[in-house]
Amino acid sequence: MKPKLIIGNKNYSSWSLRSWLLLREAGIEFDEHRIVLDTDTAAQEIESFSHAGRVPILQLGDLTVWDTLAIAETVAERWPEKQLWPADPDERAIARSISAEMHSGFQHLRECMPMNCRAMGRIVPLPDELGLDIDRVIAIWGDCHRKFGDRGGWLFGDFSIADAMFAPVVLRLRTYGINLPESAGFYPHRLLESKAMQEWLAAAECETEVIEADEKGQ
Repeated sequence: MKPKLIIGNKNYSSWSLRSWLLLREAGIEFDEHRIVLDTDTAAQEIESFSHAGRVPILQLGDLTVWDTLAIAETVAERWPEKQLWPADPDERAIARSISAEMHSGFQHLRECMPMNCRAMGRIVPLPDELGLDIDRVIAIWGDCHRKFGDRGGWLFGDFSIADAMFAPVVLRLRTYGINLPESAGFYPHRLLESKAMQEWLAAAECETEVIEADEKGQ
């Protein structure tokens, strides 16, 4: 039985993108169920799959897994041949560290720059706290490029869970026109060139729903 992934709107749901991209880039076949968020029935629909009340949700037969990082770790364990963490233990520790940092941090980036795949050239205020979040992202991408950039363009050379975790940030910086230094610019190009990412963006363009809270900027 194929895994089933429950996601939200592709245009807006950054957490859904992480799990979806992980499965697609890993070449794991799965069934997809999309729930339109910010509707009168969305919460009830989500709770029919998980009482945690959040997407994404991964169903593996009778097992239900929620939370993006938990889904990622479960997928890595169930499909070890996909090598979704770096093989080197030191590199794996770094990949886990930046993935966890992305999972729990960058609150100002999330609040001030919601993911909106269809929007381009939006302008939002850049308070100091947001600037610090962006600077930290740039530092992470630049450091990964210096250490592993000669291997294939992903953060650790080959695609990993870390790439899935940072994918929505690439789209956020793209939407709001944030200029990146050369050292941090290679990674976004690699991600946006991926077939899976292009598939997600094409689907987001076809969606018609609008969530006003995520339509920030001018």
